[in-house]
Amino acid sequence: MASTKTSTETSASKDQDGAAGLSGLAGLEAGLDALETSVTARTPRSEIFRNKIVPPVVAIALVLVVWQALTWAHVVDPYKLPSPSAVWAEVRTAWLQGTLFDYIWTSLWRGISGFLLALIIGTPLGLLVARVRFVRAAIGPILSGLQSLPSVAWVPPAVLWLGLNDSMMYAVILLGAVPSIANGLVAGVDQVPPLFLRAGRTLGATGARGTWHIVMPAALPGYLAGLKQGWAFSWRSLMAAEIIASSPELGIGLGQLLENGRTNSSMSMVFLAIFLILIVGIAIDLLVFSPLERRVLRSRGLLGRS
Repeated sequence: MASTKTSTETSASKDQDGAAGLSGLAGLEAGLDALETSVTARTPRSEIFRNKIVPPVVAIALVLVVWQALTWAHVVDPYKLPSPSAVWAEVRTAWLQGTLFDYIWTSLWRGISGFLLALIIGTPLGLLVARVRFVRAAIGPILSGLQSLPSVAWVPPAVLWLGLNDSMMYAVILLGAVPSIANGLVAGVDQVPPLFLRAGRTLGATGARGTWHIVMPAALPGYLAGLKQGWAFSWRSLMAAEIIASSPELGIGLGQLLENGRTNSSMSMVFLAIFLILIVGIAIDLLVFSPLERRVLRSRGLLGRS
């Protein structure tokens, strides 16, 4: 009877210890966040508009003025540097034909889909490289080498392996983006303070639990930097693939539009494609990555008023 009572008390004690460990782990995570958080006042919208919107608008207006002045002065031949009005006429023609958004969406859908696939592959790969010493020694230099390899180098073998289809496009994107995402996460994990890891192990945060509750939150700034760079590589890889590999089955994306302008000796079409590529890249950064980056940095007290 005493044995049964002792066993019951031991089991209850273990359950209480487990619950205490989980609550302690949650408390540790909340405590670290609270410790790293500094209360900052929100910047007024008028100041944000004055400091972050007006300067780029003024810079763009200045570029347009200089550009138009160069065309009026005939400093550069029109077939080399079209006037802003000629490029705007190209925009208007594409709009009236209903093809402007088709160009953008064709490339944007491929870029986002390829980036999400790279995210799914690159995240566990980065964790594996960061946490397993043998894997880092074996794969780490390869990832760094792949990251430095120009994306355009993968287009010819991808065409030969997969043919002229969307699978080839996605393969080129993955080969360009996965190393950047993985290396960004590795850099973030390397910067996690050892005190966080020891505190987590003390509270039972080992293995997958430690990775989820301790490593990933602490490595988030570096991870986001890797994601931002991974998107840039995704977009650049896609443009290289669309410029080189053309087929009616692939449709016309922004890279193919750029190549069509070169083939037809239409600099206005070339400039239209360049501006659209820039606009999409800037829009993704301003609407997605910059807000995420500011939120993470602000939550850790690493960002002042913004």
